[in-house]
Amino acid sequence: MNHIVILDTRANEIENLLKGTKSMIIRGADVMNIPYGMVNEGDVLYFVNNNDCTEIKAKAVVSTVYNSFKLSVAESYELIIRNQDKLSLPDDLFYKWAGKKYLILIKTKNIEEVHPFNIEKIRFLNTDDWYPVENIEDLASRVRKTA
Repeated sequence: MNHIVILDTRANEIENLLKGTKSMIIRGADVMNIPYGMVNEGDVLYFVNNNDCTEIKAKAVVSTVYNSFKLSVAESYELIIRNQDKLSLPDDLFYKWAGKKYLILIKTKNIEEVHPFNIEKIRFLNTDDWYPVENIEDLASRVRKTA
């Protein structure tokens, strides 16, 4: 499975992944929702910045995934703190995720910059920051055919 992941521009998340100062992606919520239970080892993550959700800038392969059980606030903070060396979260993103009842920690490998290509923004109207896709090439080729 492929996944389009929207990352925070101000926190330079894509750049930090490419430099190797960040090797893990986090998602969380107070209920189990996307991408909880949907990401597996070997899946490919395609990254876009949240200020331009139409241009894929980099990709990585999922090496490990941790889907938490229901966490207390203290357990949620503890889990993030234990993994902060891989997450490299600035304060605003730390507090965005800390305290969530369900956390997903996704360790990446083989991160690489890709020749930027555009995807259909309309597909992201019903999702926060994660969109599973069967075939990224199909999504990109539709844009090329209509351009």
